[in-house]
Amino acid sequence: EAIDTTTAGGLDDNQRRRPMDFRFDFKGRQVVVTGGVSGIGRAVSLAFKAAGASVIACGLTDEELLAARADPAFEGVRIEPLDVTDRAAVETLFDGLDTLDCLVHSAGLIRRDAEFDPEVFDAVVDVHVGGGMRVSHAARPLLARSRGSIVFIASVMSFFGGPKQPAYSSSKGAIRNLTMSLGAAWAPEGIRVNAIAPGWVVTQLSSGARDNPERNAMIMARTPAGRWAEPEEIADPVLFLCSDAARYMNGSVVLVDGGYCSVG
Repeated sequence: EAIDTTTAGGLDDNQRRRPMDFRFDFKGRQVVVTGGVSGIGRAVSLAFKAAGASVIACGLTDEELLAARADPAFEGVRIEPLDVTDRAAVETLFDGLDTLDCLVHSAGLIRRDAEFDPEVFDAVVDVHVGGGMRVSHAARPLLARSRGSIVFIASVMSFFGGPKQPAYSSSKGAIRNLTMSLGAAWAPEGIRVNAIAPGWVVTQLSSGARDNPERNAMIMARTPAGRWAEPEEIADPVLFLCSDAARYMNGSVVLVDGGYCSVG
């Protein structure tokens, strides 16, 4: 049977869950989301906004920044340019903040097939791992004062290889270990570091797989949920990890994959 991926997550408007259905309260909290104006990061930014947080959503390109500033959904959200590979830019952003409670590193890219080129490989790894370390290091003093949280966006590919995307899968595996390492190192300062490992999510980044009938069929055949996730379904667990409900979680990598990794 053909899988309909024309609607987000295969759900209609009546079925689609909203982040405000959950009773997370982030009023008075300051949040930074890298890659926060598109894809999963956009959903995370808007979920925090719905929960009452003051949100800084960061983006890279002029096109996505302009689109976010014109989007009514982002009303009240501070939109900032940020290249996570630029250490000076990262430090400038965080040095300009008085407080910070949550940092979500969602900036990412994939260059399927091209990642065997060493320069492309380095660029992908630098965004995911180098960028994750840069923003975490810059945010550390603020998060130590607030006893705040970091959440990385990992991937199901944190747990297995990708024959057509060696940089993406390698860097997401490194994010898994960075999560555990920083969680252990910074726990005495009151900083919790966790990660979400999404499965297959309806975003621009995944459009190549969704638009390929053979690839899409393979993914759906292994996904017990039988559909792609909506970005909002990844944002909800991010808010949980940043909330007091997860106060004893540290160094955890939480799969949110519709059961994909449960199938051998």
